[in-house]
Amino acid sequence: MRITVFTGSSSGRVPAYIEAARAVGTAIAESGSGLVYGGGNVGLMGAVASSARDAGGEVIGVMPQALVDKEIAHDDLTRFEVVADMHERKQRMAELGDAFVALPGGIGTLEEFFEVWTWLQLGMHQKPIAVYDVRGFWSPLRDLVARLVDEGFVADEFRRSLIVATDPQELLAKIRDWTPPTPKWVEAPATA
Repeated sequence: MRITVFTGSSSGRVPAYIEAARAVGTAIAESGSGLVYGGGNVGLMGAVASSARDAGGEVIGVMPQALVDKEIAHDDLTRFEVVADMHERKQRMAELGDAFVALPGGIGTLEEFFEVWTWLQLGMHQKPIAVYDVRGFWSPLRDLVARLVDEGFVADEFRRSLIVATDPQELLAKIRDWTPPTPKWVEAPATA
């Protein structure tokens, strides 16, 4: 199994974010799973990758050439793939991963998370999606999703399908035990 992690290229304001990224990277590697991520050596991205490598894990980075040119690529990965642009990066990370985890991050992290969650809703994949909640980081998102459900824009099944974890072992256990929801649009059964 490979777990695709979306997270920030910044470290955040408090050490708890870096500590969480390191713990998740270590836990993924120690579980025998591989890590797929954006390929950077900065912020939480660098922390999760370095920790997974230090624990002996497979780590695959995927980065657009424009970011490689800025010299922010990690230089100690199992495999590093250079792609043309951000769209190709997200597609490749989705192809390589068997599950998705969002750690704290910024706009890019949110965009990656929402895209794979949308793909799940549309039936384009049936892979677990999780948020790793450090210091209540994802609480506002969870409140927003509850509002979307309450207002009839998202089916409650998709809210329930989102894994929320605060501990690396809990995260991995929930990923293993996850059951996919029914896609939003399925063919109606034929009537006789």
